[in-house]
Amino acid sequence: MSHANPPAESLRQILVDARTIAIVGASANPARASHDIMQRMLAAGYQVIPVNPNEAEILGQRAYPSLRDVPVPVDIVDVFRRSEDTPAIADDAVAIGARVLWLQLGVTSDDAAARAAAGGLTVVMDACIGAIHRALKIPPRPQG
Repeated sequence: MSHANPPAESLRQILVDARTIAIVGASANPARASHDIMQRMLAAGYQVIPVNPNEAEILGQRAYPSLRDVPVPVDIVDVFRRSEDTPAIADDAVAIGARVLWLQLGVTSDDAAARAAAGGLTVVMDACIGAIHRALKIPPRPQG
């Protein structure tokens, strides 16, 4: 079974409804794509939580060593990790009650997709959340 990402209108609804995005593999290094995407999503008004055991803080946001350590509800788990690391991340996303597992451009795993879907999550694979956000012209979230 090959995975098909949700249609554009569903992606729009995901991004409009979401408030909190946890970025697994977020980096403090400005040269990394995860840093750029985190900055963009913060600027778009989302609460963005970096998940990286090697960082204490990224872009002024406290980092957590794992998804299970994040103390607030998470809508989207955005993953910047190797494909082979994603099944365990999918399990964590299900365990914390996330609504969406989003694997970044170049990241795919049928195993992770199946685990997340079995746990009730919507799955997006091999797609950049920042590019989709921009392409769908999602307005910034109201602050407050």
